[in-house]
Amino acid sequence: MAGIYIHIPFCKQACHYCDFHFSTNTKLKTDLLEALKTEMRLRREETDGWELNTLYLGGGTPSILSVEELVDLLGTAFELYDFAEDTEVTLEANPDDINEAYLAGLVRHTRVNRLSLGIQSFEEKELNWMNRAHNSQEAREAIRLVQKYIPNLSVDLIYGTPGQEDESWIAAIDEVVGLGISHISSYALTVEERTALHSFIEKGKSPSPDEEQASRQFYLLVDRLAEAGYDHYEISNFGKPGHYSRNNSAYWQGKPYLGIGPGAHSYDQKRRGWNVRSNPGYIKELKEERLPLEWEELSTQDRYNEYLMTRLRTQWGVDLAEVSATFGQQYVGFLEEQATPFIEERLLYWDGDLLKATREGKFLVDGIASDLFLLNLKD
Repeated sequence: MAGIYIHIPFCKQACHYCDFHFSTNTKLKTDLLEALKTEMRLRREETDGWELNTLYLGGGTPSILSVEELVDLLGTAFELYDFAEDTEVTLEANPDDINEAYLAGLVRHTRVNRLSLGIQSFEEKELNWMNRAHNSQEAREAIRLVQKYIPNLSVDLIYGTPGQEDESWIAAIDEVVGLGISHISSYALTVEERTALHSFIEKGKSPSPDEEQASRQFYLLVDRLAEAGYDHYEISNFGKPGHYSRNNSAYWQGKPYLGIGPGAHSYDQKRRGWNVRSNPGYIKELKEERLPLEWEELSTQDRYNEYLMTRLRTQWGVDLAEVSATFGQQYVGFLEEQATPFIEERLLYWDGDLLKATREGKFLVDGIASDLFLLNLKD
């Protein structure tokens, strides 16, 4: 299983918490779409031997593109790359872009068969605080319309925002469950540099996120979705059986992926690459048939660390047999030794030869993983 990610770096307005690469100025959109197609053509051979079964359009806001623009872009991807017949084609969308004509066009003219809606909240005050472009009524209407045309739907929710009450958070979870949505991606609010939120906090205009609140709301989410029949297959992702995101699953299981677009990352299981985070710079290089791409060769230690970070976040856990076969037996011994204190604290546990996070350890899993991979073994 492998996939292609296409980054669409445009948004109507900037959310206060977002540090993804995007621009609210769309005057370069036509040139950028041409550059995306050029990059796809120049990198065709990188996927030789891959079994491509997921194509994901993220951003930014991919739904800012018209149906005609998506037809052209996706048509190029399917013309150049050998995708499986049942490829999952996901489009990230914002509720304010969704209408009946748009969805009908997607179904009629493209292979988009899954939507990921950036709902984030159903509370007006929370949406305003985030500077989202939609309101709660638009969110509910978008969900209703998408389910009519593309039932394979995921929604995003954010918890841990300053002032967010548990009752509001529970109501959002219950509403999503009640609407029969089969996949939920949910993230704790984090403060990233170069964001409006970071500036607000530094200037005293906003309180910092409360970790105790975020932890409490995380476990409210975990428990209520478990009761509703969702599998918690990755720390931030919940799906009904048969409705896991292929894109997310491939990423967290360490499968290769090709990242197309400014700021997009790629991974071929030996190297990690990234494109320049500049729309003009990206366009300029590709107009001259040059890839705006840098690569970093990953050592055995680098790949082991990434394996721990990604797999410990999942329901599949860290597999000792896989560690031994992929990285060497010395890594198995190191892992067993380093994991012992966390097992004693009941943050990790052994499920046979699989190392997994306990319920109590899940919220802390990124910090636990970083402690586990602080090592200096030779390849």
